[in-house]
Amino acid sequence: MAKKKENILVIVESPAKSKTIKKILGSSYEIEASYGHIRDFPPKILGFDVQNDFTPTFEVIPEKKAVVKKLNDLAQKADKVFLASDPDREGEAIAWHVRQVINVPDDKVFRIEFNEITPKAVTYAVEHSRQIDMQRVKAQQTRQILDRLVGYKISPVLWEKMRNYHLSAGRVQSVALKMICEREDEIKAFTPVEYWSISADLLKDKSKFSAELAKYKNEKPDIKNENEADEIVNYLKAKERKFNVSKITTRNSQRKPTAPFITSTLQREASSKLGYGVSKTMQIAQKLYEGIDIGTDGPVGLITYMRTDSVRISDDAQAAAKDFITSNYGENYYPKTPNNYVKKSKNVQDAHEAIRPSYIDKTPESIKKYLTNEQYHLYKLIWSKFVASQMENATVKNTTVDIEAGDCLFKAGTSKIIFDGYLKVYNEEDEKEEALKIPDLKEGDELKLKEIFPKQHFTSPPPRYTEASLVKALEEHGIGRPSTYAPIISKIQQKNYVEKTEKALAPTNLGYVLCKQLNEHFKDIMNYEFTANMETKLDDIAENKLVWNEVIKEFYTPFIETVNEAKNTMQKVVIESDIVCPNCGSKMVVRTSRFGTQFLGCSKYPECKTMLPLNKDGQVETPQTQAVEEKCEKCGSDMIQKTGPYGPYLECTNAECKNRKKIIKSTGVKCPKCGNGEIIFKKSKYGKVFFGCSAYPNCDFVSWYEPVNEKCPECGSILVKKITKKSKKLECSNKNCSFSKEMKEE
Repeated sequence: MAKKKENILVIVESPAKSKTIKKILGSSYEIEASYGHIRDFPPKILGFDVQNDFTPTFEVIPEKKAVVKKLNDLAQKADKVFLASDPDREGEAIAWHVRQVINVPDDKVFRIEFNEITPKAVTYAVEHSRQIDMQRVKAQQTRQILDRLVGYKISPVLWEKMRNYHLSAGRVQSVALKMICEREDEIKAFTPVEYWSISADLLKDKSKFSAELAKYKNEKPDIKNENEADEIVNYLKAKERKFNVSKITTRNSQRKPTAPFITSTLQREASSKLGYGVSKTMQIAQKLYEGIDIGTDGPVGLITYMRTDSVRISDDAQAAAKDFITSNYGENYYPKTPNNYVKKSKNVQDAHEAIRPSYIDKTPESIKKYLTNEQYHLYKLIWSKFVASQMENATVKNTTVDIEAGDCLFKAGTSKIIFDGYLKVYNEEDEKEEALKIPDLKEGDELKLKEIFPKQHFTSPPPRYTEASLVKALEEHGIGRPSTYAPIISKIQQKNYVEKTEKALAPTNLGYVLCKQLNEHFKDIMNYEFTANMETKLDDIAENKLVWNEVIKEFYTPFIETVNEAKNTMQKVVIESDIVCPNCGSKMVVRTSRFGTQFLGCSKYPECKTMLPLNKDGQVETPQTQAVEEKCEKCGSDMIQKTGPYGPYLECTNAECKNRKKIIKSTGVKCPKCGNGEIIFKKSKYGKVFFGCSAYPNCDFVSWYEPVNEKCPECGSILVKKITKKSKKLECSNKNCSFSKEMKEE
């Protein structure tokens, strides 16, 4: 009798993975997604019992109830259930939460993990399934509890003492904010120092080249001002001054490739080479990891897991790299012994590999037509970096020429690549300038001085952090983990504590004041070493070296004492401006709306309700008034348009009436749902524009895309504008209809 075919359910985090894994495992496996976390602490309470060893309580997230029901139904019909969430602590915790909500026996449930979504990796994971690693789960829960404690205990203190600013505190985000504020303080305190450099254009026959002053009177030149520079220039221009080649040094140096990417280095390189922000880089990398449809091959996972701090690569990947390099570039491009890398910074976990292509033979050019422009460039970066990391060193010939001119020594140098090695694939320095060209010279040659160039300089302050350099600083301090860098940076910007200024991160007034209060009253939370040590303790919990609730107990008692002390000692904070209220003469103070927008409000509020809008630079915007044809519906007087903290509005010109109302911007399209209202522009509480019916709340029609006065020829639904960088289309608003057409240029 034939053996019954098993029905196996695989539960992943993301539906994007499903197609890729389904193709690998086949029809007997059903793939379903949990769509990330399915349970969390109950809202508005701590969510764990302090008196009972911090035992946590979790609830199904309301919007995930349908997902949980579906997973449960599928699990009960399956012979086996494989939990295949991401291969890190957070993924382990998600697997555990899924296990808690599916009502099936333990002997049916297995945990599998894979670093790359390839047939070999996925099949191996299925064949070597295991139980959920509860130490990893406890480490993740400890992080959640600590973050919850900090947020739920400190934030109410801030609300009370800084009630106009809608503040909240995050455990690691606050430390990142401190780094940005401290850097801003360094910049403000910096005093530029003047110094000068001197270069010379020299001639050998008719060939011109430049040299830099390297020594003056046998010492490195320290030219502080123009007078000192002029003294040397005049000395060099003297008629008797001769410029002679005194020494020519030639040596070959080896330029070595660096390790393949980890999360932080990928984020930095994508920022410098591609201009991508940290969050954008991780979003693109996530799609490359989960799988891209590449024609007849179907969905393929193109890179290994992108949240990692390990530079290790597998033996299989190293062997594949060797074959590819020797076949495509030649035997001399592969080193005599394979390149292996070790990362020496704090708290490295070696569970994963470095970020690399899953299939080295899928070159960027060979699959370019299946990728978006952004996916192609990031994949090319990852692919090239990995291949280069396994290649032979580049050999560079360096030539240095010493030129004596009395008490002055000039130097000129040039480099020439005599074997490109890994540079054939990837140049870390991204050098675009040609090396300095020097004519054929020999020792004793006399050169002719063409021109002397004294140049004034000033020392520069340290640069503001960019997203990428902030990640580097966090990593160097041992703060955060690969999975937390992007959320940390996103959060402090969303909260309006930090803003981008020419791609650099600068603290807002609000961020400065918050940082000052946290520094003064919560020193441990803002201490770099304290935060880094907590990361080490989380690692130790995962490795069963520490007990999770003992770590929380050790943190809890002094922390609560600090919170109670802050309640008593922290003064109420108001950020005063230099602006005087135009209506009552009182000081205007900086306030923050519940949407995070800053504005000036009168300090005599609620007696005086005057508000002035602030622009992005924190400057008061001159109120714009504009005549309109509309009359006030209350008194019949003329209305004028003004701009306030929340945008434009209409106000009655009658001083006794002062009726105000919002300006409603209409699309001119009738609501397709109720037929009565018009579709108007609206804003979500996070400031994102969407479109809804003017008859709300009687009609709940909404759309993220702007509707037009045109119906779908296939199903009769309304068409909406779908505009991306690559195309402008009109698409059917009915999700079950695939009609679309190109938009005509207006």
